[in-house]
Amino acid sequence: MRFEGRIAGVGTTSGVRLVVGRWDQSPFGAFTDVMVAHDQRTLLAPTQEVADFVASTYRFDEVVVGEVRVEGWHVTAPGLDLELEVGRRTRLGRLLVGAGTLGSMFGGFTTAPWWTVVTDPVARLTMRGVRTRGTAGQGRREYYGATDLHRVDAVRGTWRGADLGDLAEVWPEPGFGFGSTPRRPGVTRLVTTVLGSGSDHPEL
Repeated sequence: MRFEGRIAGVGTTSGVRLVVGRWDQSPFGAFTDVMVAHDQRTLLAPTQEVADFVASTYRFDEVVVGEVRVEGWHVTAPGLDLELEVGRRTRLGRLLVGAGTLGSMFGGFTTAPWWTVVTDPVARLTMRGVRTRGTAGQGRREYYGATDLHRVDAVRGTWRGADLGDLAEVWPEPGFGFGSTPRRPGVTRLVTTVLGSGSDHPEL
């Protein structure tokens, strides 16, 4: 199962931490979902099918199914009104773009599951709490192939009627699952590959 899109991870001075997944291509078509961490971990999903899949992959205390809309980086969902101001590509983003350009010349290896053997140790060292490979529940393995990274400069909005406040680091770590999100707010373009158990794991 292959998902191509962008993930935005932000923290706020209110203590609410959010991870927005905007998937342009996936087994479920194009969709957006939101993970919210505050007093509890909440998933906002556009359909029951998406909710079931994401909830079987990550950890939540509450799952809410309802309309999730996004225009630019203005996201509305049940209980949520969120707008992100996305800034420049980071230094790591420039490296990822450069690696992707090189990778495209050699079969697109930078988004292949086996490449996470290289990237996972680097992610652990440079971005606390971040993994690029791991167990995703239901006997699955999940692999993240990042291809770009932009910083987030500002956040505005409300969660269940309360103002989110200003932009802050994504801390404490939300605890959704192994992958987490970088502590520094940003938008990552990536390809996520989810494989089942047993013989369909890649040979490493």
